[in-house]
Amino acid sequence: MQRTSATSTITSPGAFRGLSSRVKIQRVLLLAAFCGCGALMFLFGRSTAPAQTEIVRSISMLQAQIQQQQGKVDRLSKESQQNVNALAARVAELQAASTRLDALGERLANMGQLSLDEFDFSEPAPLGGPGDDEPVAQTGEDDLGFAIAALGNKLRRQSSQLDTLQFLMANRQLENDLTPAGWPVRKGWISSRYGERNDPFTGEREKHSGLDFAGTRGTEVLSVASGVVIWAANRSGYGKTVEIDHGNGYRTRYAHSDELIVRAGEHVNAGQVIALMGSTGRASAPHVHFEVLKNGSRINPARFVSDLR
Repeated sequence: MQRTSATSTITSPGAFRGLSSRVKIQRVLLLAAFCGCGALMFLFGRSTAPAQTEIVRSISMLQAQIQQQQGKVDRLSKESQQNVNALAARVAELQAASTRLDALGERLANMGQLSLDEFDFSEPAPLGGPGDDEPVAQTGEDDLGFAIAALGNKLRRQSSQLDTLQFLMANRQLENDLTPAGWPVRKGWISSRYGERNDPFTGEREKHSGLDFAGTRGTEVLSVASGVVIWAANRSGYGKTVEIDHGNGYRTRYAHSDELIVRAGEHVNAGQVIALMGSTGRASAPHVHFEVLKNGSRINPARFVSDLR
């Protein structure tokens, strides 16, 4: 008995003759389904091939972009760590500078005989940490942030303290400059002291209101403190005289000069030459009659010069 395939049976001429209607319909439907599946497979194969290629291409592009971005991230991470290392080095430099400022401030305060309690230069920097028992690979930005903030606070405190120290030292220097101190001559000797003595012209006892510094005619006469010249002219009994106002109630007089170097209204500094020694006025020989006045009253100049020679 000879066999025939289902396809040849369905498609051969006269295939539907002698079959029932139900069988005919089934065969037609089977043929249609077979053809439809073939068409779909053909179309699907043609449509998915370009799509798959596009997907593969897109994936490759995304992978390339990811690699590029990862490279940027790695580079930025490296640069960030380099910046962190640079900041850490800078923090170390600032800490060293702060330590030097502490030492300098303390030394200046000691030189100025100021109380260290007022400045507290020896106080350690407000820094801390867990200790070195646990090694840390890298310094983090947060740690550096805390260190920088602490250093900033300390440096601001040091700046304020140094400003105060500078102000106090400047005032002290100004006070020292304005307070009579030292001899009014570089060369010479004290020939007559403050107090009672025999008058060199009459021989009678009298009160001598200053110190006499004897020397060679023409010896330079110096201002013993900074101030303003309020008199530079002849004065009865004093001869050619310079009088200087130093503020705080202090004035000094330099009498019997041979020549006056400064004029009234002129500002002078401590140690500046103001006249040349002579014997004008009531004087028996070249010398400088030196007086110190406090609030208009003549006082003993010895306490201003005794510790300086």
